[in-house]
Amino acid sequence: MTTQPINELSDRMRSIFGLVVEAYLERGHPVGSKALAGTISLSPASIRGVMQELEERGLLTHPHTSAGRVPTESGLRLFVDGIMQTSLPDAREQAAIEAQMDRDQPIEQALAAASSALSGLSSCAGVVMAPKRELRLKQLSFMALDPGRALAVLVGTDGSVENRVVPVDPGTGPSALNEVANFVNARLSGMTLGEAEARLRKEIAQRKEALDHAAAELIASGLAAWSEDHARRPVLIVRGQANLIDERSGEDLERVRRLLDELEDRQEIVRLLEGARDAPGCRIFIGSENRMFALSGSSVIAAPYRGSQGQVVGVVGVIGPTRLNYARVVPMVDFTAKALTRLMA
Repeated sequence: MTTQPINELSDRMRSIFGLVVEAYLERGHPVGSKALAGTISLSPASIRGVMQELEERGLLTHPHTSAGRVPTESGLRLFVDGIMQTSLPDAREQAAIEAQMDRDQPIEQALAAASSALSGLSSCAGVVMAPKRELRLKQLSFMALDPGRALAVLVGTDGSVENRVVPVDPGTGPSALNEVANFVNARLSGMTLGEAEARLRKEIAQRKEALDHAAAELIASGLAAWSEDHARRPVLIVRGQANLIDERSGEDLERVRRLLDELEDRQEIVRLLEGARDAPGCRIFIGSENRMFALSGSSVIAAPYRGSQGQVVGVVGVIGPTRLNYARVVPMVDFTAKALTRLMA
């Protein structure tokens, strides 16, 4: 059983197919011929015949023993690609999204606020893959824990604070740790972690580090490891998971549970969103079209946004059930991506 292009369907089939999909997306229940009889000038028997043919073409299916039909994933894809036309969100939704685009706030805060607004408007989980920014070192301090270990506290120029336990020579006392910290703060403050490591390595090679060689090597190696961790770490903001649990979720608790579990895997979400970076606009993954959300049968609508040089710097989108109001949500995601692009310019 294979699906066919929308232009290969008759006018009657396209009309009934669109009505079934729209009714299902609105109410979330199988749609029967009697429910459509009042909206189209055909008898229930004629409508049932068309629905049966649409089912044979792989566009509709009937769950369990229900007389009504629901769209298949292929049917939803056909609807999204061939029937729905992207337009602007309504004025209220545009205003709600743009209200989050305050140029005076840190970009990460604006991204989180935009994701929250998008989540609230769409009743989905909002996701933003933020541009990666190299951490710049402001201050490094140490606290002795026990012989052979110390706690390194790194403060970034953006105010972020990270802690890490590092190995030290068992004979290293508080004064030696303070000497190392003073050296780093005096010579390397304001640099990215990669730049700080490169500077320290150069001074070690030229014997200019003015610091115990073993201590200098330890700091250089630590900066390298810290920098590598930052480069690998996904910068992902997820908001509004609670929106996925609504009054109808009781009918499908297992799907919702699986979706919430899947949302915990940030690395996989980042890999999925990476697939939308090269899209000219919104990209839509429906159900099993994406491996990550195949079990929960969920959809992802995502669009890239760009930086001041026109390059793609991140992706914004929503994650929710396949039964989405695509005609309303796709314009929201597209508009948010464009608003973020204006913010980054």
